[in-house]
Amino acid sequence: MALPASGGAGAGLSPMLVLPLLLLLVPGLAAGPAGMLQPRDTPSRERKELSGLWSFRADLSPGRDAGFAQRWYRRPLRQTGPVIDMPVPASFNDITQDPSLENYIGWVWYEKEVLLPLRWLQGDPAPRVVLRFGSAHYYSIVWVNGVQVVEHEGGHLPFEADISSVLQGSPDTLCRITVALNNTLTPHTLPPGSIQYMADKSRYPRNYFVQETRFDFFNYAGIHRPVVLYTTPAAYIDDITVTTTSSDSVAMVQYQVSVVGSTANSLSLSLRDQEGKVVATGDGSVGELKVLNPNLWWPYLMHENPGYLYSLEVKMQAQVGEVLLEDVYTLPVGIRTVHVTSTQFLINGKPFYFHGVNKHEDADIRGKGLDWPLIVKDFNLLRWLGANSFRTSHYPYAEEIMDLCDAYGIVVIDESPGVGIKLPESFGNKSLQHHLAVMEELVRRDKNRPSVVMWSVANEPASQLPPAAHYFKTVIAHTKALDPSRPVTFVTDANYALDHGAPYVDVICVNSYFSWYHDPGHLEVIPLQLTAQFENWYKTYHKPIIQSEYGADSVPGLHSDPPMMFTEEYQQALLREYHSVLDKKRKEYVIGELIWNFADFMTNQGTTRVLGNKKGIFTRQRQPKAAAFVLRDRYWRIANESSCLPPVITSHSFYLK
Repeated sequence: MALPASGGAGAGLSPMLVLPLLLLLVPGLAAGPAGMLQPRDTPSRERKELSGLWSFRADLSPGRDAGFAQRWYRRPLRQTGPVIDMPVPASFNDITQDPSLENYIGWVWYEKEVLLPLRWLQGDPAPRVVLRFGSAHYYSIVWVNGVQVVEHEGGHLPFEADISSVLQGSPDTLCRITVALNNTLTPHTLPPGSIQYMADKSRYPRNYFVQETRFDFFNYAGIHRPVVLYTTPAAYIDDITVTTTSSDSVAMVQYQVSVVGSTANSLSLSLRDQEGKVVATGDGSVGELKVLNPNLWWPYLMHENPGYLYSLEVKMQAQVGEVLLEDVYTLPVGIRTVHVTSTQFLINGKPFYFHGVNKHEDADIRGKGLDWPLIVKDFNLLRWLGANSFRTSHYPYAEEIMDLCDAYGIVVIDESPGVGIKLPESFGNKSLQHHLAVMEELVRRDKNRPSVVMWSVANEPASQLPPAAHYFKTVIAHTKALDPSRPVTFVTDANYALDHGAPYVDVICVNSYFSWYHDPGHLEVIPLQLTAQFENWYKTYHKPIIQSEYGADSVPGLHSDPPMMFTEEYQQALLREYHSVLDKKRKEYVIGELIWNFADFMTNQGTTRVLGNKKGIFTRQRQPKAAAFVLRDRYWRIANESSCLPPVITSHSFYLK
């Protein structure tokens, strides 16, 4: 891919990313620290989803800057030049037959024209109208009717803007939404990356460059999650924070509610069970609700009624001028506790063993775009497998996925996009400050979810480097300050004796690929090496350990006996060798195992990747490999051993073994 030669301000970085930072940032328009309640229809709120076809145009100018130079946001995108239809949500990479779009780096432009209900623009005071993006990868600038309303850095968390003032100045109800989106990664983004310029003119075209990354999944780009317009009253409930404690017969639900736009005349709360019965009430912005004989939130396969959710209705009344406004918001609440000892992970006071998977938001054609049929299929496969947990490797997943984790009792290790932090410059203050901001966004979004039992701040960083000590001490302390109720970890592949971040985590999460990346083909080394791994980590830190990744690639339909690498038999054999050691150590201090990976997924092209990473126990199309049945037998056996249920009877009877 070619660009003008770099130089001057931002030299060494992609000018595509430097451009908005130097020229286009408008003070006050960046996404701020306000609440980030998930949009819901309530008696006082309405939603309008904008999924479907948007107009799309990649900026193919030499400097990728024509869109800004010509101010494409000032008029309909179709008037600026050729546009194509692009589905939202979806990654743009695999939608067309254009190979240049598959690996495109730079600015792309989206546009959607929407007619708004007249009632959204009328009234005194008129409703507040908010434009919200579930996520867009990576750097976004958004205009409404030609007026810039928000910028956001980061590809995996929501951002929004109050666009009421822009709409009220429009002569009609047409709302034209324009998005400029840039997928460039630098050493200071999360995840990091770098632009490599190829200066050898005898081998590369003039000003040729490539995007380098240090993670093993494809850097899909686009508007990946739903875009919605929603309304609230002019005075509204901005944020709700809930924490819970419980004993055998009593639970306490502590709450804090923030209101914006006026001082609330009254603020009342009602907690309802699944039958709609009010079990507790309260009033005021801070307090606690007492629940007698509570139904606790239990993980899948740990209780006959997993994922029990109450509904917390918050109702606010506020005087704005001569008008009494009312806002209502309903938040799902699960009552559960989490505690970590030196050898156990306790949920509601009982030992919990993670038998689950690592995943990716990844599928044919749509890339990382949210897709409901795929989501439901994945949860059906998880429950068929007997998996009780997963890690959101290696970035926060969509709110719609997290909703189902809450409802189904699937336990989540919620991970930030801190993957590929390998270069020394990615441990500097600029990167650190951005990482802290990302953790604030992640905690703000998911803090009330009972399924989220632990935060993971990074995956496989170069934590053996000396700067990692201050970096992870700071990020972990910041995350604990944001949410003292949950343990914090990061996932390491460093040597136990050299890891500068491990002293600060609550749970050791370690990735290892014995007989794959190390001693490839030699299954016989696994028992010795895996046992030594666990014993060394525990002897050093006396903290519980999760085998957070292990696995082997297998090409579906490729067979060999005796097992050889890349065959289904080798993947099965490697899993069984790991399991023999895990069965011994889970009686001591190992508290979980997460296979890498749930399903095959796309990566950058390379000599070790044939159409992606093949470590899935399911294919990318969600068909089982032989290893899936090995894991299913194991997970159901573990569930039967540890469950207090009669041989396992659950509310999901379809998933009985």
